[in-house]
Amino acid sequence: MKIKNYLLLFGLLFTCPSFGQKQVNVQSQAWLGYFNQTRLTNKWGIWLDLHARRTDFLDRWSTQIVRPGITYYANDHLRFTAGYAFARSFPAAGLHTVRPENRLWQQILWTSRQRRLQTQQWVRLEERFNRKIANDQLLDGNNFNFRFRYLLNLMVPLNRDFIEPNTLFFAFNDEVHINAGKQITYNLFDQNRFFVGLGYQFTKGLNMQVGYMNQFQQLPSGNHFNSNNVLRVFVFQNLDLRAKK
Repeated sequence: MKIKNYLLLFGLLFTCPSFGQKQVNVQSQAWLGYFNQTRLTNKWGIWLDLHARRTDFLDRWSTQIVRPGITYYANDHLRFTAGYAFARSFPAAGLHTVRPENRLWQQILWTSRQRRLQTQQWVRLEERFNRKIANDQLLDGNNFNFRFRYLLNLMVPLNRDFIEPNTLFFAFNDEVHINAGKQITYNLFDQNRFFVGLGYQFTKGLNMQVGYMNQFQQLPSGNHFNSNNVLRVFVFQNLDLRAKK
């Protein structure tokens, strides 16, 4: 618990800064996401999440991500996933070069379910290979760094005791991102994502969550930040393909 508390405190220190010498660029974005976890057997399953993000609300692309993985189920509430992700980061207005990124990622995810509260947490490690870029052109080679992520997700049913089909629920989550590696100089803190919204559980394995997210990100220079006000729409689907006895 101590590590999680330190990460959350670290994130809050950066999401609520005194902006004295810092330069903060405020933007509006829209994020669409689809998450699928499919359980194939008692022990094995697959993971896939897809993301489409627009900046200046819907004016132009910001990011596209495809992230598959293989999951090992220790039990119904604890699972380990490892996978690969491909991301495309689009340039600022007036520039043209899209930067590709290849990632390896590993994750521990655990859940709990009580009356009037459902939680999900994960710790994720990413190995990021970002293509080098200069003067609006791609260069040979990659910049490499590690990134650690911790997510806390809370869901509170509003019209039932548990989240089940036809349940409206309140959703809150916060995710802290920390950089590491030789090429990280000024931005050990990468970003914090704070989300609050509403969700609806359509079936046992399908829900949608819509709400507001603030993404507060420190750029590599160290004193430049992005504060993105985001309309976030995510769909979550959990499938169980185990043979029924």
